[in-house]
Amino acid sequence: MADTLLTHESHDGVAIVRMDDGKANALGPAMIEALSDAFDQAAEAGEAVLLTGREGRFCAGFDLKVMGAGPEAAMDLVRAGAELFMQVYLHPRPVVIACSGHALAGGAVMLLCGDERIGADGGFKIGLNEVRIGLPVPSFVSHLAEARLERRARIPSTLFARVHDPEAACEAGFLDQVVPTAELMDAALGQARMLAELPAKPFASTKRDQRTALAERVRAGLNDDLDRFVRDFGG
Repeated sequence: MADTLLTHESHDGVAIVRMDDGKANALGPAMIEALSDAFDQAAEAGEAVLLTGREGRFCAGFDLKVMGAGPEAAMDLVRAGAELFMQVYLHPRPVVIACSGHALAGGAVMLLCGDERIGADGGFKIGLNEVRIGLPVPSFVSHLAEARLERRARIPSTLFARVHDPEAACEAGFLDQVVPTAELMDAALGQARMLAELPAKPFASTKRDQRTALAERVRAGLNDDLDRFVRDFGG
C-alpha cells in the first residue's frame, strides 16, 4: 500500500519524490514509511531530493484518524514522524521542497527540515496550527522553528498557531521563495540540479556540522517530549 502513496523517480542526480494519497497527503504510518524508504534510497544513491505533493496539497500533517485512536497510537505516529523529520533534516545531499499547496502542522514541520523551500503562489495555508486544533507543539518542532524561522515569527507561528499565506510564510521563514504555480516544478528542479552539483563530501560534512547538535537534542529528549505531547493532547 505504501508504494501507492508516492512516486519516486531519478533525474540527473536528483530523486523526485511526490506525495499523493488522493486527499491531503496526511502523515500516517504508511506515508511515513514510504517517505523514509525514498530518502534512504536517495542517500544510498548519493542523490539530492526534490520533495513535493499533489497540486494544491503539499501535506496536512499527522493523520488525525490515527492520532484519535488512542495515546499509544498517537505516540507511535509522532515518534515515527519525528524520526522522519530528522532523516530529512540530516539528508547528506541537498533537499529542495516544492510546496505545492497547503502545508499545515507536520506539513509545515517538513518545510522547516528542507534546505531550499519554494512555494506555489495562491490561496494556500501554511503554518504550525497545532495549538488551534487542540495539539501541543512538540519540543522537537519548537527546536526546528527556533533554527529556521525569523525571530519575530517564532512566537506567533508556534504559540499563537498563526497560519500564513505563501508570501507571509516566506517572510516568516517557512519558505525561501514563492513562484507562480505553473513555474513551481521547473524552479524547484532547476534549484535541485544546481545544488546537486555541489561537491558531495564538503556539503555533507558542513551540513552535519550545522545540524547534528539539534538532531541529537531532539533524539535525546524524544521520550519526554512524547509523554508531554500525549498528556496534553486535546487539553
